[in-house]
Amino acid sequence: MRRVISITSTLALLIAASLGVFAQQAPDRSHPPAVGPVPTVHVPAVEKRTLSNGLPVWVVGMHKVPTVQIELAVRAGSGADPEGKFGLASLTADMLDEGAGDRTALQIADVIDFLGAELTTTAAVDAAFADLHVPIARVADALPVLADVVARPTFPDAELKRVREERLTSLIQARDDPEQLVRFAFPRIVYGPRHRYGTALIGTAASLQGFTVADLKAFHAARYQPSNATLVVAGDTDANTIVPMLERTLGQWKGGATTTPAAVPNAPQLASRHVYIIDKPGAAQSQIQIGWVGVARSTPDYFALRVLNTILGETFTSRLNTNLREEHGYAYGAASTFDMRQAAGPFYAAAGVQTDKTSEALQEFFNELTRIHQPVGPEELEKAKSFLALQLPRIFETTRRVAGAFSQIFVYNLPPDYYETYGQHVAAVTTADVKRVADKYIQPDKFAVVIVGDRKLIEARVRALNLGPVSVVTAEDVMK
Repeated sequence: MRRVISITSTLALLIAASLGVFAQQAPDRSHPPAVGPVPTVHVPAVEKRTLSNGLPVWVVGMHKVPTVQIELAVRAGSGADPEGKFGLASLTADMLDEGAGDRTALQIADVIDFLGAELTTTAAVDAAFADLHVPIARVADALPVLADVVARPTFPDAELKRVREERLTSLIQARDDPEQLVRFAFPRIVYGPRHRYGTALIGTAASLQGFTVADLKAFHAARYQPSNATLVVAGDTDANTIVPMLERTLGQWKGGATTTPAAVPNAPQLASRHVYIIDKPGAAQSQIQIGWVGVARSTPDYFALRVLNTILGETFTSRLNTNLREEHGYAYGAASTFDMRQAAGPFYAAAGVQTDKTSEALQEFFNELTRIHQPVGPEELEKAKSFLALQLPRIFETTRRVAGAFSQIFVYNLPPDYYETYGQHVAAVTTADVKRVADKYIQPDKFAVVIVGDRKLIEARVRALNLGPVSVVTAEDVMK
């Protein structure tokens, strides 16, 4: 009995002591914590080598986890699609692991699974990527598979038919999904059907149906060359260890002369505001995208634009999201994007909004797109710059992120010290810079306004806003 009392007394004393400490350390919630100085970012060192076939190799040692991420970046994105064959780059990349060397698609999948690895092949606008994530103990076994997929794909006809049918099905589904449909409609309206950026990476139903195995082989032969690629290795290795393995596999990749496609031209800019409605009877929301032709990744205004867009629509606390979500409750989220590519990609602000609040949401969009031209206050400016600077360390958290980050240096010809000087460039942005780029790149009176929603419920009130001429278009108009 005494022991029980003793234990109880001891616990009571401990609890009392803990409460006392807690009371002393209770946080002050009367105001937000002050933002401290941005910490110094330590960018991992890169060892650069070149294989005998001319393929550059960048090795980034990260030794906390015994894995390695290998990313091959090739300038074979959708921007390299031949005229009249939009979607070919994306389809070619997708087909790389559907049969390569002497392995079928199932055999490739089986050996990758057995090694505890992951292998993906994809295409973006400005590059295609082959990514291998593998335990370092199995990297020597996995590299021959990666080499076959990159250098010796077989493009089996049966697999091409299957993948093509999957893509055609996804296009049909997109017509009935307002959130997907607006992503097809906005670029088509802004860029038109002949410009590459006016058609989704996947292409159109007509282009997909026309592709043959010969088309894929010809595109691969022209674009997938060691001279047109860079390999980034990030993980538990070093150049002296991994490069001999790469030489025995990817070093045997012998390419011919690279065919350089015509550069994607900058599209003509819009000259006046126009509203486009795509009718989707019964749609639960109206999907809205507002914008025009934006700016290329090479712009000297890159950092000023990043700060501008952080304030306008890139973050949860941005002006657009605060307005449409927090203050008015019209949307779950609203955002804006400068989609910077080799040529000028689109700028747009977007949200899915309540059908019965479509016109009110449009009005708030234009309120914010107009207000961004007023000088930004010092507190809001510093908050945006701190956000961007504090995001940078996340890039170097995992091998996947590191490989992707250094691939971007290759794809966009960024300076070697891009990440080391990133914070300095962000910190140098001034209020005047933000206003200057807002005035230059955000001109709401010239924007296309694309709405996918229930026409009978939204059209009259949208027209009453007098934003500009209103046209009704169909899903077929923007996806053919």
